[in-house]
Amino acid sequence: MKISAQEALHIIVSVLTISLAFSFVQQGISLGGHVPVFDFSNFFAVLVTVGLGFILHELAHKYVAISNGTHAEYHAWTLGLLAAIVMAVSVGFVFAAPGAVYIYGNVSREKNGWISLAGPLTNLALAIVFLLVYFLVPGLHDIGIMGAYVNTFLGLFNMLPFGPLDGKKVADWSPKVWLATFASLALIFLGLIAV
Repeated sequence: MKISAQEALHIIVSVLTISLAFSFVQQGISLGGHVPVFDFSNFFAVLVTVGLGFILHELAHKYVAISNGTHAEYHAWTLGLLAAIVMAVSVGFVFAAPGAVYIYGNVSREKNGWISLAGPLTNLALAIVFLLVYFLVPGLHDIGIMGAYVNTFLGLFNMLPFGPLDGKKVADWSPKVWLATFASLALIFLGLIAV
């Protein structure tokens, strides 16, 4: 699977932006309140967990698309990048849509459903891996819980059945697959909020 220099740059900018947005929310940095000192060690932990989740999510889309005989390339979305930062510091919510893998070529509804499902399923798998890290590796509790939370959030957000999000394409192809995936992510997310 080949990644062009431009595509790599778009991925790096997107990862840094979304990691910064998650870090702002986690550290309570906002426009209207007290602004704490930015914690670079926290940002690094967010970068590792968000970066891994985001990159593997997008590469999963690309890999499945290429496997189905299409050309696929990631492009950052400038408005989505700005919205991630602005919403993080204004309302404390990360708008997690900094870009997308664009597919060039004709694909059936079923193939498009599988391509769209690949990203959220990757986040679901990563959330489970990070939960295992949380429970089994005492020195990495913080990374484990953060990675589980971030990947569950990314998967859940992308499975919303609206607009250009993955969930819309999956629901159009198979409402049962959409429901099973969305419910799995939602259950883990609700469990993490309760922790």
